Amino acid sequence: MESKREAVTTGRPSAFESVIPDELEAAIARRVRQAVDEEVARRLWRKDESLWGGPGVPEIGDRLGWLTIVDAMLEEAGDLEAFAASCRSDGFTDAVLLGMGGSSLAPEVIRRSYGELEGGLRLHVLDSTDPAAVLAVERAVDLEQTLFVVSSKSAGTLETVSHFRYFHAKVSAAVGPGPARRHFVAITDPGSRLAELGQQHGFRHVFLNDPDIGGRYAALSYVGMVPAALMGVDVRGMLERAQVAEQACANYDHSSSNAGLWLGVAIGELARQGRDKVTFAIAEPIGSFGLWIEQLVAESTGKQGTGILPVVGEPLGAPDVYGDDRVFVHLRSADAADEGFAPGIAALAQAGHPALTLDLHGADDLGRLFFFAEFAVAVAGWVLEINPFDQPNVQEAKDSTRAVLDGYAQAGELPPASDAGEAELRRLLAGVAPPHYVAVMGYLQPSEDFDEAVVGLRETIRARTGAATTFGYGPRFLHSTGQLHKGGKPTGVFLQLVHDGPEDAEIPEAGYTFGTLKNAQAVGDLRTLRAHELPAERFRLEGDPVAALRDLTAMIEEL
Repeated sequence: MESKREAVTTGRPSAFESVIPDELEAAIARRVRQAVDEEVARRLWRKDESLWGGPGVPEIGDRLGWLTIVDAMLEEAGDLEAFAASCRSDGFTDAVLLGMGGSSLAPEVIRRSYGELEGGLRLHVLDSTDPAAVLAVERAVDLEQTLFVVSSKSAGTLETVSHFRYFHAKVSAAVGPGPARRHFVAITDPGSRLAELGQQHGFRHVFLNDPDIGGRYAALSYVGMVPAALMGVDVRGMLERAQVAEQACANYDHSSSNAGLWLGVAIGELARQGRDKVTFAIAEPIGSFGLWIEQLVAESTGKQGTGILPVVGEPLGAPDVYGDDRVFVHLRSADAADEGFAPGIAALAQAGHPALTLDLHGADDLGRLFFFAEFAVAVAGWVLEINPFDQPNVQEAKDSTRAVLDGYAQAGELPPASDAGEAELRRLLAGVAPPHYVAVMGYLQPSEDFDEAVVGLRETIRARTGAATTFGYGPRFLHSTGQLHKGGKPTGVFLQLVHDGPEDAEIPEAGYTFGTLKNAQAVGDLRTLRAHELPAERFRLEGDPVAALRDLTAMIEEL
């Protein structure tokens, strides 16, 4: 009865189950009525820029192509399948996606969610400048049987350009400069530098994406669908599931018939009420969906001193370890729907934390979730009174990295940077409590073992401080949560972890190595955070990074 009453009060659609404290329920209900009265859903579909402060504001009117991309991609589905078949028939066994942020995260989620599919290419996603990560991809494939997909709106992304130069040189050496051109594909905007590069080098194909789509809203465009087709995913089926969400979000009259509108209003209003840490619990096989939703939420909302912090990969704890800045979103397997709230979510809801649950139907449901989330975050931007399509602070870290590299070109070495010890870590965490959050940023080779060890570090920090924790690999997070770090509420506390392995790799035409680039990015990011007067320390992991991280965790536990 309580759940039914809440649904009526807040206009909650049947797609959700939720438990929301009374005072927050009333605030959501008021905002829902405003959204209906102001025709937010109808205006969004009409691409009304005034929802977010336009017209005349950059990166609004030319960033709404995601609303209608599904129908366009359905028309291309047959050609995508034929392209993938031609690659297989030419002997390709692997595909390597070279991209960053919005260009890499949707393909990575699709790769992890589906795994290797019979008859498809094995997909590898490279979005790290750590030399060990680059070399690991190179050693995992046979260059003569590998297709490289270079994905970038402009080819202005330093990491992607560096990856392309490296692998183009390697493939040219392996098969010859002429045949090498058939090993490369581009996904980019019309008229971009990458489109010109593809034409200049005679790429196998250049997919020209809708230019009115920003990277983090591009999952259902060529950015996500080309890698999916190469893997052997049923892209037509994924797009048809996206149409289900599209049609549901096209209901205008009441929030109870528009789940995307309701979710966007709910998380936006909860953030305004101080519940600005959205903690995701995501069922398999799409647990990696958090990587993509993290960028969508953080980069879209974290600006002008406000924002919603997405918390993914942080294990659920007992209710008493959390502050009153949390809201929990549970993406539950539909197979478990009869069981109601998961035990951990139920306990948190009973303790007064807002909890929302949405059912999902396996990896084939990714298309629906991609569109649904995009619509909801666009609505949340209206609630927060910000533009959810720009990223004004991302360029800062890029500029700082470029300045560090320019200094390296002159001095022949990177600038010295002091590494934190026990005293610095004690000062960093002193006084940390909700609504603070602690962001752990790792500039090192990604690995499952390190991911597992990071969980222990995050739990230790949360137990000590009660604060939300996040983790991201650099430089990937610079194209994701990095916007919120600098542009959102100044409540972040930042712990940078750096590790260098024994090997390095030269970047052709650059004058520096991947190791130098990675460390320059780490230095640049640290400088940018401190320029915003945010507390940030760097800790260097020596030897085995997993063992060193566990030692660090033990040190923090004893502080």
